[in-house]
Amino acid sequence: MKSWVEISKARLKENLRAIQSVVGAGVEVLAVVKANGYGHDAAICGQALVEAKAKWLGVSDVEEGALVRKQLGESSTRVLVMCGMELGDALVMAQCGLTPVVWTVDHVAAMEKAARAAGHRLDVHLEIDTGMSRQGAQVGSELAAVAERLAGSRWVHCEGVMSHLSCSEVAGSSVTENQRERFAEAIEQILAAGIQPELLHMGNSSAIDEGSTMKWVRETAKKIGAKAMVRPGLAVYGMCLPIECGKGLLAAKLKPAMTWKTHVIGLREIEKGTSVGYGATFTAKRKMRIALIPVGYADGFRREASSGVGDGWVMIAGKKAKVVGRVSMNLTTVDVTGIDVSVGSEVVLLGEGVSAEDHAKWAGTIAYDVVCGVKGKFVGK
Repeated sequence: MKSWVEISKARLKENLRAIQSVVGAGVEVLAVVKANGYGHDAAICGQALVEAKAKWLGVSDVEEGALVRKQLGESSTRVLVMCGMELGDALVMAQCGLTPVVWTVDHVAAMEKAARAAGHRLDVHLEIDTGMSRQGAQVGSELAAVAERLAGSRWVHCEGVMSHLSCSEVAGSSVTENQRERFAEAIEQILAAGIQPELLHMGNSSAIDEGSTMKWVRETAKKIGAKAMVRPGLAVYGMCLPIECGKGLLAAKLKPAMTWKTHVIGLREIEKGTSVGYGATFTAKRKMRIALIPVGYADGFRREASSGVGDGWVMIAGKKAKVVGRVSMNLTTVDVTGIDVSVGSEVVLLGEGVSAEDHAKWAGTIAYDVVCGVKGKFVGK
């Protein structure tokens, strides 16, 4: 096995409990398992989260939703399909017991047709565009048309109303304040159309960590007789983006669930002046011992971790072993001078001593990007 990824089911459950403790007992938690559980294996994560009493899971599309629904078996856990509904998806949504996010009259019409074919009414969640300019109906005539169709439908029930924040990791953001104001306008418009949603949600991991939006959603939901819901993604897996201009409520309570490992497949001594790797970008300044590991950028270990670029490292025997030369497609060399290591020794690529945030710094990206790119055999522990 070239590399393997250990997923701690215990930590997933602990993280879910931590999220619930921060948002409050009266708030519903939808755990997002899209993108194959943020690169953590949706099958392992979904089952662990259901065991932890998750009532909702969030997926990206109908194909992913159908797979998760099948993996959950007879579980009563609901599955919300969050991203980019296509009209042809409606029938499969109904057949697989999935709940779609809608924002156009055509979406509603497609779900009505699927509901008639299924012989029962279907729930949907209506998304409002409050400033992301991606999905969602805009407040005004666009929302009015969708709300009118939903309010008059015998076959489709608007169970939830939602939006998505663009700057939730910024404390006191004026952008977030503007989005809340638009969402409040949308709720008034929806209520005036005769729709009474049971769920309101616009909080992701950073919104939970930052706190102010969650307080607002809880209060707003209470005023209209609805229940607040949150949609944590990265936090479920033990990480949060840093809160800008403030301190987080959640991040310190979380523990990463992923440990990515490989093993040493070769060792050699090199003399001072010896170059290593493509482009001869590294030249030894002293006698060194280097180890070869069978992982590279094709496996998700980023090329930016190369020495002289991101200056990445791995962990061997509890010590940092710095990358030497360029990370190549399937192989990487690391400095193990002074480390007790042999062929077959275990290597931690991501885990204790080297976090997803460390990888993100090397690559100039975010932890989301890192964990979604990890490849290997997944094992639940």
